[in-house]
Amino acid sequence: MSSIAPRIRRLVFNADDFGLDPAVNAAVESACCNGVLTSASLMPGAPAAADAVLRAKRLPGLAVGLHLTLVDGSPVLPPDSVPDLVDSGGRFASDLWKRGFRYFFLPRVRRQLEAEIRAQYAAFSDAGLRLDHVNAHKHLHVHPTVLGLMLRVGKEHGLRAVRVPREPVSLAQKIAPMDWTAVLGARMLSPWIGQMARRIRACGLFSNDLLLGLQATGSMDLRRVLRVLSLLPPGSMTEIYFHPAVEQTSFLRQLMPDYSPVAEWQALCSQEVRSALAGQGIEVGSYGDFSRR
Repeated sequence: MSSIAPRIRRLVFNADDFGLDPAVNAAVESACCNGVLTSASLMPGAPAAADAVLRAKRLPGLAVGLHLTLVDGSPVLPPDSVPDLVDSGGRFASDLWKRGFRYFFLPRVRRQLEAEIRAQYAAFSDAGLRLDHVNAHKHLHVHPTVLGLMLRVGKEHGLRAVRVPREPVSLAQKIAPMDWTAVLGARMLSPWIGQMARRIRACGLFSNDLLLGLQATGSMDLRRVLRVLSLLPPGSMTEIYFHPAVEQTSFLRQLMPDYSPVAEWQALCSQEVRSALAGQGIEVGSYGDFSRR
């Protein structure tokens, strides 16, 4: 659980989708060596995961967590082992509402879900990396069934920290415009996220207080990052998460056409961000750094 001195502001700069594309991996390495990036979340079943692991092993300053992927990706297990989780092409099905109900009510589906979650944890362990934190692609661990399996299996792999996707509307609106549907969606999710945070704390695990940039996913450019730094509440442990890449490859454009990955990479490497951190006395680290304290 988070326990921060009253006035200190602590911050994690994290890159999601590590392993998705070589351009993403190159941005993570660059932003770790030449910028402010402190951690990344690995997709063990992604196309460039092996390259990501090699880069991570030569970056002692990069903390690496598991980006559990159960949507918009391919399973680690053979697709025919998890038929209720995948579509006809062998990729995770994208109809989240339908899948969410099936997670709740069908034991057969829950067994497949647990098997895939175990496989992703095992793939991370087999890569020889130290587990810094765990989160889920598209924040699917807000779902109680996914969260429960993530926590239970995670205990077997030394899980210590979990991301909570909490971004209050009052802060989100200061970072990026929100229409009424986005505001309504955020407010409807709030009770679920509160319950999620309580379950994580009950397990004795560490978590962030805030996740900023949630409503501006894929658009955390320099202007927005500097804005976020000015909004960090005293006594908080906050994560700002990014989807950087050194170029928007055709693969990334196909998956995330509205994202600006190059602008996010440039923001992470900006001297203006470094100066703002120093000027405001913000402490930067990883989940592991802060949980050990």
